[in-house]
Amino acid sequence: MTSNAQHCSFVLLAEFDIDRGAQLTYQFPQPLGTDEGLLANLMLPDGAEKQLEDWTIFFLNQTSFNTIAPVLALEDNGSFNGEAAERSEMLYVLNLVRTKHDKSVRRGAVVKAMAICTRHPFIQIFKPVLLMALDDYYSDPSQDALARLFDAVNSMDISGAPVLTRQEKIIMRSVENKHVFAEKFKDLSHPVHLPAVSAPPKPHHRATNSQGSQSSFEDGIVVRKRERAGTTSTASLPQSAPLHRDSPPSDSSFSLGGSAVWVGDESELEGSMASSITSSATVATASSATSAGSNTTATSRGRKSTDASSSSSSHGLPGKENNGYGVINTTSGDTHYRAGIVKDTHFFQTTIAYKGHQLPIKMPLFTFPEEVGDYSLISLVQTLSNPAVVQSGPLHPHLHTNGSITPPVMILFNALVTGKRVIFLGHNRPAGQVSGYVLAACALASGCGTVQRGFVERAFPYANLTNRDEWESIPGYIAGVCNPIFETSASWDLLLDVGGSRIVVSKDIHSTFPPTTVSLPAGPSLIARSGTLKAEASLGGEDDLMRTAAAAKDGGQKSDFTTKMDSADNMFMEDVISSIASHFPEGVIRWRFTEYVIRFLRLASRYEEEAFGSTKFDYPSSTFNEGPDGYGKLGSGIGFVDESLGLKELALNASRIEAWRKTDLYRYVTTDFNKSQSQQAIQGFDVLHQLYRLRHNKNLPNAEAELIMRAFAENSETYEQVTELLSYLSPSGGGLLPLSFGLFHQQETVRELTVDLFNQLRAYPIGVLFLQNLNAFQRYSYVRQAHEQESRMQKDAQHLNLPTPGTGGLYANPNAGFGIKTPSNRSEISLATAA
Repeated sequence: MTSNAQHCSFVLLAEFDIDRGAQLTYQFPQPLGTDEGLLANLMLPDGAEKQLEDWTIFFLNQTSFNTIAPVLALEDNGSFNGEAAERSEMLYVLNLVRTKHDKSVRRGAVVKAMAICTRHPFIQIFKPVLLMALDDYYSDPSQDALARLFDAVNSMDISGAPVLTRQEKIIMRSVENKHVFAEKFKDLSHPVHLPAVSAPPKPHHRATNSQGSQSSFEDGIVVRKRERAGTTSTASLPQSAPLHRDSPPSDSSFSLGGSAVWVGDESELEGSMASSITSSATVATASSATSAGSNTTATSRGRKSTDASSSSSSHGLPGKENNGYGVINTTSGDTHYRAGIVKDTHFFQTTIAYKGHQLPIKMPLFTFPEEVGDYSLISLVQTLSNPAVVQSGPLHPHLHTNGSITPPVMILFNALVTGKRVIFLGHNRPAGQVSGYVLAACALASGCGTVQRGFVERAFPYANLTNRDEWESIPGYIAGVCNPIFETSASWDLLLDVGGSRIVVSKDIHSTFPPTTVSLPAGPSLIARSGTLKAEASLGGEDDLMRTAAAAKDGGQKSDFTTKMDSADNMFMEDVISSIASHFPEGVIRWRFTEYVIRFLRLASRYEEEAFGSTKFDYPSSTFNEGPDGYGKLGSGIGFVDESLGLKELALNASRIEAWRKTDLYRYVTTDFNKSQSQQAIQGFDVLHQLYRLRHNKNLPNAEAELIMRAFAENSETYEQVTELLSYLSPSGGGLLPLSFGLFHQQETVRELTVDLFNQLRAYPIGVLFLQNLNAFQRYSYVRQAHEQESRMQKDAQHLNLPTPGTGGLYANPNAGFGIKTPSNRSEISLATAA
């Protein structure tokens, strides 16, 4: 990433002429070589004269009709911030249109629009300078205003911005701590003086919920089922081993490897953590998470927990002045913490100099190509979940996976992943609002850009009549329009009228997309492989689906399969809506949908196995197998709390999965999976499957628990492996909670392996941050067991006349593994899966 990167490719200026309509006045630095009328009408949307100010977004170089000829800004094929070079060809256009009332002109108003064309999907960062530039043009209507904007944007220096890997981006977007990955920033020119750590607070323990925040997809469903059953049983949690207090700590904190892990009253830490960043001897690793959950998260019942460690960003490590990742050992007495620290490391802060003003710019570092602009999933969910929303049109198995009571958001999701043509209509609404819904829909279906791709390439955040034939010819387009004339056309499959609170399914959708079933040699059932899964009686074939849809439309008796109030999708949406009502932040809602999309793909993989015998884009489904002589093989694939209910869920989703397999999305997923397999730092087993087993299995076999923890401990030795593991453990989904269960396992080997794993996480700042998010009880247990382990090692070393481990920590080298000597029959357990 260089400071001379061309951030702005073109600047456009359009004006509305009372006689000639929308006109493209200027193109700087040179003409784009495409239809000027098209550009002008995109910049001056329908109803723009009714809005004093409006923001719209559209794309260039997306399809044949909006491809520009000369591509001035794309002179190189490099990549930005780790993204693939193929994405650089897309130009994102941020457009500002403003209406100024002037009685001296005809029709009493002047309408002008200015747009920036850029390669960066985070186009929202250019709003401040675009506002000033349009004001400048109103004062001085000449091409000079465009030139000043062009030069100012391209002079923005981002050479110091860190380049994050995919895993680091996923972690950053899920962690609210404002100093996450602070060690990645390179500006060390100005020292920052931070106060020393105050004395640890007095230990006043209080009861905490060690289950953590039940905010993952499966957790939310489990809690909903328990609430409906009138119970909140915690029987699914592993049985805890009794705590041994033979040698408890004498103080309220342990010193372990140069880090202090406080175990006192969480509330007292909240006020002190802002100043508890570094000291001459120790670094505080305290947290006030009352559950093993996230920063500012809550359970599905709305109980919040606050991470008081959000101000902590320094973690001293033993034995080295610097561990290679920018973490400075504070044991030398240096209270000058990492220089150039920023207020929030989620953003790279820079400036744009425009006409003597230094405009502050916060460039997000966690953006993926399928995320364009500053979208809001909360706004989209609230709009579609409004009780006033009316659904009309026929039911279709691709869209209505739960019949007539399918949540509107799920109808939209199903339409997007099955390649339906979707229109957001906002009559008498700002075009920017409609554009925002389109961008949010793309993020919704893509898992916020982290799971699937292919939505942005067929998205038209603002579209109009000028090029209607062209964008309507794109299969599965996603368009935002303001003109109500589009509703009368027959070129869409799903219409979402955000102004009129309506969701309309095309009356011709059955003829356009006829419901299909899978015909296999094993039989006529929807899914069949060795007789393991059979279709529900109500899904005998296409005729049954049509009759079911007709009966539901006419108000007749609906199939029990078609409408289930406790279906996974309905309970998921209930939990999301409840979270929004409890004022959960946008980041948590985004992560919930990311988890949902991940699970949808894993469900589709299992379907592919059942229907065709193998899968092309995920680990094959298998269960744990403890072989002879202590050898074992971990399970893989999607997990179900109840296998029979899981098979019913497969049948419930079969129609939309089969439709999804016929889209380009399926091709992208298979390609990306094969590529990721060769690049993963953790090889040989399915991480998601093991985490699911730890979370949800009521009676996990001891052998499997040991093998899972051994697999994690042996595959968390490098920084890349640690970040990959943590990318699966969002704080909003419980963080290290499933792994912390190993601290209380009945077998000592499992407990020691868990301590080894946590010790290895401690070797890196991001691992320490996650350890901070454990609640007080979990932290206490970890530190106590690690303290005992270190004492045993020191005694063994003295007994055998070996060098005593370094005084700075468990080992002199903080990056070294913490191996445990295991019984001989466990020393060679295979971690291979069926793959």
